Amino acid sequence: MKYCIVNGDDFGAHEGINRGIHEAHERGILTSTSLMMNMPGTADAVRIGRRTPGLSVGIHLHLAAEAGGARVDASATHACATKLERQVEQFHDMMGRLPTHVDSHHNIHRLPTLRPLFLDLAGRHGIPLRENSPVRYFSSFYGRWGGETHPEQIGVSQLLHMLETEFGDGFTELSCHPGYVHPGFATGYAREREIEVATLCDPRVRRALEELDIHLISYQDLGSLLEEAS
Repeated sequence: MKYCIVNGDDFGAHEGINRGIHEAHERGILTSTSLMMNMPGTADAVRIGRRTPGLSVGIHLHLAAEAGGARVDASATHACATKLERQVEQFHDMMGRLPTHVDSHHNIHRLPTLRPLFLDLAGRHGIPLRENSPVRYFSSFYGRWGGETHPEQIGVSQLLHMLETEFGDGFTELSCHPGYVHPGFATGYAREREIEVATLCDPRVRRALEELDIHLISYQDLGSLLEEAS
């Protein structure tokens, strides 16, 4: 069986990002998202997440500076562990439950100093961590590199090609970054986010998934499916 989780990063970064993620879920193929704590759009994202039960909401951990504070040095492992755990606690307080999955902003969980902290946190809470679970992480649906935009990489034709050639048996997470960027929100990935929304909502993509026998699931479905397979 082929299973695909379509996960939108940066939920909570800004209200425009939230709107794009919600639209890609309601009208498109997005099934899961990763919520950032202590960001301008966090409260808005929580409201959306709580009223959209079909949307699986995990946590997008980060070490960015909070209001009035400073960014935590990745080499200060105790401070990092405290900050990461605090974000999980905040998520639980705001969402009323634990996240369905864990990943990180700019994939900081890959850093040698931080990886053990992420593994420990995910293990203690029993939450799948990106690249450290039965779910394969597929990150090529991204439209910017080398300081230049590449809209063709996130267009419908390219996504259809990816689904046909890159998605085999088992579980695969298609990482994406849909959203609408408003003035005042600083990001190097702007116009590309709106292209992603349009692509994820294009009916040709859903038809291709059906034709390729790729089953859309979310992270909140993962545990039961793994139990069935064992």
